[in-house]
Amino acid sequence: MDEPALIRAAQRGDLEAFNRLVLTYQDALFNTALRILSDEELAADATQEAFLSAFRALNSYRGGSFKAWLLRTVTNACYDELRRKKRRPTTPLEPETEDGDEMESPRWLADPSASPEEQFDQADLEHAIQHCLDGLPTDFKTVVVLADIQGLDYTEVAHVIRVPLGTIKSRLARARLRLRECLQAFGELLPAAFRLGKERGA
Repeated sequence: MDEPALIRAAQRGDLEAFNRLVLTYQDALFNTALRILSDEELAADATQEAFLSAFRALNSYRGGSFKAWLLRTVTNACYDELRRKKRRPTTPLEPETEDGDEMESPRWLADPSASPEEQFDQADLEHAIQHCLDGLPTDFKTVVVLADIQGLDYTEVAHVIRVPLGTIKSRLARARLRLRECLQAFGELLPAAFRLGKERGA
């Protein structure tokens, strides 16, 4: 894919070119929104809003990582959704445990080629990771999703959420520590090679 050529064409109003960009990045944006919002319907809405916003603002794109530019739009859409959610609190539809945790395990990252036992274990691991992510403040959760799940370097994360580089490093360090502490309770689910602390772009 010639991404720069598609971007230039989309900036001239070529919807087919923009749709090809959407197909390339829709999974990354949806998964980012899902990790931040912990709700598939809200994540789908945020992703759609992000692409609409990106199309309207496409002429403001001035180069650099297009993925990071798009992730900024979906992160902003997630923040908007969280603000709306605070104004309109809702009761979750999923059954809850006595601790108030949703019982349904997110299975959207399960490997369909894995055995049923492996899929079950991966679903449990995903539930544990999402449970621990949900325990983080939104600002901490966002930097972990962008850096450790979407693979952006520190500078790109700072650009996406528009905070100083030092703040990104501080938030990541604190968020990773809290995640490690939380995941100790799920130690039997973690593979030996599982590492949350791999540094990027330091």
